[in-house]
Amino acid sequence: MVDQRDPGAAYREDVTEALHRSLGLTDAEYREIEQVLGREPNHLELAMYAVMWSEHCSYKSSKVHLRRFPTTGEHVLVGPGEGAGVVDVGDGIAAAIRIESHNHPSALEPYQGAATGAGGILRDIFSVGARPIAVMDPLRVGPLDDPRSRWLLEGIVSGVSGYGNAVGVPTVGGEVVFDETYAENPLVNVLCLGLLPVERLVLARASGVGNLAVLLGSSTGRDGIGGASMASEGFSDDGAEQAKRPAVQVGDPFEEKRLIEACLTLLDAGLAVGVQDLGAAGITGATSETAGKGESGMDVDVTVVPLREPGMEPWEIMTSESQERMLAIVTPEDLDAVVSLCERWEVQATVIGRVTDTGRYRVVRGFGGEVLADLPTTFADDVPIHERPLAVAPPRRPFAVEVPSDPQQALLDSLCDMSWVSSQYDSQLFLNTVEGPGGDATVLRLKHPTTGTDTGRALALTTDGNHRWCAADSFVGAEMVVCESVLNLACVGARPLALVNCLNFGNPEHPEVMRQLSDAIDGMSEACRAFGIPVVGGNVSLYNESRGRDIDPTPVVGLLGMVDRLDRRPPGVHLVDGASIVLLGEVTAELDLRAVSNVAALVRGLVLDGLLEGVHDIADGGLATCLGEMVARSGVGANLRGIDAAALFSEAPGRVLACVAPDSLGELRRRSAEAGADCSELGVAGGADLVVEGLVDLAVADVVRTYRDRLPAAMAAGALHE
Repeated sequence: MVDQRDPGAAYREDVTEALHRSLGLTDAEYREIEQVLGREPNHLELAMYAVMWSEHCSYKSSKVHLRRFPTTGEHVLVGPGEGAGVVDVGDGIAAAIRIESHNHPSALEPYQGAATGAGGILRDIFSVGARPIAVMDPLRVGPLDDPRSRWLLEGIVSGVSGYGNAVGVPTVGGEVVFDETYAENPLVNVLCLGLLPVERLVLARASGVGNLAVLLGSSTGRDGIGGASMASEGFSDDGAEQAKRPAVQVGDPFEEKRLIEACLTLLDAGLAVGVQDLGAAGITGATSETAGKGESGMDVDVTVVPLREPGMEPWEIMTSESQERMLAIVTPEDLDAVVSLCERWEVQATVIGRVTDTGRYRVVRGFGGEVLADLPTTFADDVPIHERPLAVAPPRRPFAVEVPSDPQQALLDSLCDMSWVSSQYDSQLFLNTVEGPGGDATVLRLKHPTTGTDTGRALALTTDGNHRWCAADSFVGAEMVVCESVLNLACVGARPLALVNCLNFGNPEHPEVMRQLSDAIDGMSEACRAFGIPVVGGNVSLYNESRGRDIDPTPVVGLLGMVDRLDRRPPGVHLVDGASIVLLGEVTAELDLRAVSNVAALVRGLVLDGLLEGVHDIADGGLATCLGEMVARSGVGANLRGIDAAALFSEAPGRVLACVAPDSLGELRRRSAEAGADCSELGVAGGADLVVEGLVDLAVADVVRTYRDRLPAAMAAGALHE
């Protein structure tokens, strides 16, 4: 029998109802904790429960829905639930991919919020033994005529670039969306891709009685305390937001770089049984999760944790989210080698825990000393799962086309070059980037992570989301986002391998939000099954609301693909003088996933065989935006005919605009017919004007100027800081 007497009697503080509520626990959750323990929890135990049972860590409102994703596939080595999803990409190489959100911290401290978001996603990747090789950052802020939105964007971009550039991992793409729905709740999602030799794959397991939990990296401070809980609630007023600023972590990219090298060297030497990132919930999260997955017990000595601030209480030490820390499970025999290796990389290594066979998770004041907390090892997994009420499912909606009163001005208004953002990132680190920011998808030359041997193939990456589609119909909107990602990969000659998602939604206590989340998961799942794409991981970010207003539903997709032959660069988003402009696919009233798949396969083959001079998928803004971007990026005009306003602005999925040399038109028509894909010749590229007969007549110089200058001009308009 386990002694259920109150541990840590000398340390115990009175636990009041106000305390558990202030930590984010409900009355019902508090009563359940009491029932599990058979007594009242002390302050330390309650703080640990609060972070592990937070929405951010437990997914207690979304877990019942996430189970509907298709997660298995022939090449999937690791699916959801680990530090990163891992897929076999051939030649003894595995790719690890992960996407995370740092929305709430970035709303408070945009630089550190974004920087530590980048740092955290890097640690997720090397926790499975992969070297991070690329980062992408899909971002969303309010309109740029708002000074605070400009301040947020400037800080967020600086945070991503300041961390990624310093740590030496290229930021190779992403997207930026400006909309009123994000005015007070920006979204900062960060994706990371890594490579590893298949045999180096390691998972977070604390197994082997007597093995040691070694804390690697930075000292522990008070930054980030309560971060997981803060990320599980919305914002109300300015005073409350200011009070949450200490919950934002502070990053150190140079410490992260040393930590990457130390951990990968440690894994290459076979010195770790398991490795875990210290992210949300800090030491509590890493030690309890590894112990739970290893079906063992764990004793953690709170007195030996290296601290950067004096007088820290045990609950602060155990829940701090200080950055640049990892946990390694090692055998006692290997400890000296681990410490020596870490000294070479100037990385601190401290034994803070021991694996036991008790099935209990204990925090102690010295091994064998006073017990400060005594919980079941499974306490993190025993969170009550909420099946929250869902609003009545709305009827499926056919695609609606908003025809602007001034098509020409609408086309110009839709153009915005994001080079102001991407130019602040180093996208060429490692010299693998074949196609970088600004294209339909990023292309990275695939080399063996150990030998550096070029495989002659490439990996492709894209991130996509569309809140307008999902606000209109979350099921169809999520399907369309997946379709856009598949076509983005096709435009660089890639076939899809695996998908990760970041599900950014409002308050789950609102039934309409839960309906949006449920429908988006079902729509994304249906599209993934149709395309044969496994979902290997993701993140759920809820409580994205400010002053009682939920953001529009914003599921963001990160899609990894394979370019089977890399013998040329993809054609890119541009036009060539004298070439034909051809529309592949057709405008339909309802989404046809088979038709989208046919178009994607057609385009992929055309790109691989070098039959296109330029190519761009049609998505947000329809044919108008697609055409405007191709003109702006190439400086070449176009003359199109036979297009009405509805066709020009339709955002119906499954369509691609291709620029084709005259001598390739016959082959294009033949392949389109074989694929069962519609093929419409719209006009010819060339000249000094962009003309859509009867609708648009613009000088190419004006299109280029508008595209190039909009974002820099907006960022310079007025003060960037409040």
